Amino acid sequence: MSPTTDNLKQRTLSGLFWNLGERVGLRIVQFLPTILLARLLAPEQFGLVGMVALFIALAQTFLDSGFGVALIQKRDTTHTDECSIFYFNILVGGVTVLVLFFAAPLIAAFYNQPLLIPLTRWLSLDILLKSFSLIQTTLLSRALDFKTQIKANLFATLCAGVVGVAAATYGLGVWSLVIQIIVATLLRTVALWRLSDWRPALRFSLASLRGMFGFGSRMLVSGLLAVFFDNFYQAFIGKMFSAAPLGYYTRAASMREVVIDTTSNTVGRVMYPALASIQDDTARLKRGYRQSAMLSTFIHFPLMIGLAVVAQPLITLLFSARWEESVLFFQLMCVAGLPYPLSVINLDILKVKGRSDLFLRLELIKRSLIVINALIAYRWGISAILLGQVGISGIAYFLNSFYSERLIAYPMKAQILDVLPSFVFSGLMGGGMVLVSLTMQSTSDFLRLLTLTGVGIGLYLALNWFWKSESLFGVMSIIGAWKTRLPVKLNGADPEVHLLPRN
Repeated sequence: MSPTTDNLKQRTLSGLFWNLGERVGLRIVQFLPTILLARLLAPEQFGLVGMVALFIALAQTFLDSGFGVALIQKRDTTHTDECSIFYFNILVGGVTVLVLFFAAPLIAAFYNQPLLIPLTRWLSLDILLKSFSLIQTTLLSRALDFKTQIKANLFATLCAGVVGVAAATYGLGVWSLVIQIIVATLLRTVALWRLSDWRPALRFSLASLRGMFGFGSRMLVSGLLAVFFDNFYQAFIGKMFSAAPLGYYTRAASMREVVIDTTSNTVGRVMYPALASIQDDTARLKRGYRQSAMLSTFIHFPLMIGLAVVAQPLITLLFSARWEESVLFFQLMCVAGLPYPLSVINLDILKVKGRSDLFLRLELIKRSLIVINALIAYRWGISAILLGQVGISGIAYFLNSFYSERLIAYPMKAQILDVLPSFVFSGLMGGGMVLVSLTMQSTSDFLRLLTLTGVGIGLYLALNWFWKSESLFGVMSIIGAWKTRLPVKLNGADPEVHLLPRN
């Protein structure tokens, strides 16, 4: 095994565990203040911030302009390239703040919520603050250095959570959410500058930007489409219904995002830069993405199905009974989110291969389905919109997997067969949890949640152990390799960048 390959494998494993630690730790630190804020604030106040979310998210996508992804995808970059992107980010951040400042009255008029004028203007500062740390985050991710990022993120999130809860306790209402967001970004930026070795020089080259613009521009358009349509439901619900239903929707969506960010995005953030470094070795790419699919779905499938079953006691216990209207929304989101890790993996294949043109084409097709679904289903309520999203997520996976066979010989049929055991065992686990739940209708929420969680974990692991699931033993191999710092090896396979055994 070559030193380069061994180093990549060890950095990938290290990045995976540090990124997982960051995601889990960060979400715990975020979630504790969120629980307190949900008990201190009304759903309508969360809904107001949700109304602005689309416009802030679009502005943040412009901030990166696709250059972050291009910087990771490009093999050899110079300090001039990095400095050029850094100054460009700050310029875009400043322009974006000005645009949102003058657009704030229009946003408020769209929702008929005058309070959105100052909310939008203050939240726009978050974008400018992020522009000062975007290049550090990108370079750390490319180097698979998630240890540094976890320190910055945990510090910022913990401090901001305390400040946000204190503000809500003092009766600042929706402004406590704004304060929490801005403080978190400010402290994270300061921490990244303190912990990162990268510093800008007085260099700027339009040629450097143009060199990455071809790939980056298509990723920008794809990113804008993704952000617009990912937040489209929030904007649509806020316009067609009111702030309170939007508050219930955003609560469910934020809980689902915790799961996705902790499982699928954890693997994706590590595997994309790792596999981008071997983009010309198709055989190794296929193995890497196969292993990524099996690892992420082994965790993602049971979490989504299990959370859908325990949604009622979980939400009531955490946020109080006044958030019960979020339960059905959350359950439908969990079902719709089942194919998510496979969709992300297939899209990452396009990015690694530099096919941002195909990436953009797929985004245009998929996102149009979201608008059609909302325009048709809203007559029957938010639940009908989310039910339609369940079907769209299946169609999206089919579309995303279309080019994988051509690029790395990993077709949808092979992908489904690889993850089928995890899906079947997750379904059986969910069925067992439902049966147990039917016998506990008069039991307290805490005891029901505790019992169902134990039943689900035990049943899922037992099924995988009995079947001798490749994914289970692959995860055990990863944990063993991490503890001993030894190469991942299973069933006599000689691993390269393997996280699971070869097929």
